[in-house]
Amino acid sequence: MKLAARIGYLRGEGAFEVLVRARELEAQGRDVVHMEIGEPDFPTPANILAAGQKALADGYTKYGPTQGDPELRQAIAEHVAATRGIPVCESQVVVTPGAKPVLFYSMLALLEPGDEVLYPNPGFPIYESVIGACGAKPVPLPLLESRGFSIDLDRFRDLLSSRTRIVILNSPQNPTGGAIPPEDIRAIAELVRDRDLLVLSDEIYNLMAFDGKPTSIASIEGMSGKTILLDGFSKAYSMTGWRIGYGVFPQWMVDSICLLQVNASSHTASFTQRAAIEALRGPQDSVQIMVEEFRRRRDVIVAGLNAMPGVRCARPGGAFYAFPNIAGTGFSSSELAVRMLQEAGVACLAGSSFGAYGEGYLRFSYATALERIELALDRMHGLLS
Repeated sequence: MKLAARIGYLRGEGAFEVLVRARELEAQGRDVVHMEIGEPDFPTPANILAAGQKALADGYTKYGPTQGDPELRQAIAEHVAATRGIPVCESQVVVTPGAKPVLFYSMLALLEPGDEVLYPNPGFPIYESVIGACGAKPVPLPLLESRGFSIDLDRFRDLLSSRTRIVILNSPQNPTGGAIPPEDIRAIAELVRDRDLLVLSDEIYNLMAFDGKPTSIASIEGMSGKTILLDGFSKAYSMTGWRIGYGVFPQWMVDSICLLQVNASSHTASFTQRAAIEALRGPQDSVQIMVEEFRRRRDVIVAGLNAMPGVRCARPGGAFYAFPNIAGTGFSSSELAVRMLQEAGVACLAGSSFGAYGEGYLRFSYATALERIELALDRMHGLLS
């Protein structure tokens, strides 16, 4: 026996591989500043914890609806309508165990061999992984540092073809922290509105923007029916381990998505869904506090990186990632990432782990305490000086 060819398309996430190496150094007595993992360092807010505990006590430990708790789906519909400015019906919402299933289910439902998917590069590595595993062709869409890591619109226009079935957008973005400006979103909408394709808009960092409210392509005229909106609770509500996300789909897709979900996982855990209702309908001050702290950290790390020889760093518009250009150091991204860990005790990721267009960059997650960020900057400056 041998493994199916589709397994060869799947990729892991570099952050977890670097974390293993960092833990090995810590086991040897080394101090390591962890800037590799894309996970908020804030606790899950107390009101959400209490709602989860109450749900367990109230018996939300059994099977539930495949599509999701109706009350949660209504809360999500109201939240999306309020934050994106579009009408959303709860019947369009499917609650999933984490946001990644929305990627898998959407592509399994839509793609055939020979189809093409445009995806941001550098970008979340799971995009390319899932596209290939579903039998389609991944078509990398370059993000330009000169445009704040927005899309190269000319290249986008050239890459669109009669075989393009899905276009993936991510704003604010992992790994660059870049946000697509409203004018670029409108230009993309103009280019795809009359084509036989859907946009999969990954908006997991929607609430974590520093320089104005992000524009969802679903809010552009004629695009709500052509957009799959992906979001979840891991980032803004610091619920990474709760594994709960959701997709808002064109109505005609919902039955097929539910069919995939019932075959894959039956449904999302019942008690986490009750906690998610509290996340959306309860106080939002914890989100605001976290975003303001990330803004403060962003300003510190960007200034510190720009002060290093051979390094320049664009100012990220959202999320909690800095993506400095390190070409001037003379090292490749993988070489410098290894040296950062081994010699400076700073765990970060090579930009090349996010695709070919990430070469020449490093990704730092500033989801760690400010004093640890300052320590990392001192160590890195010493290494490069």
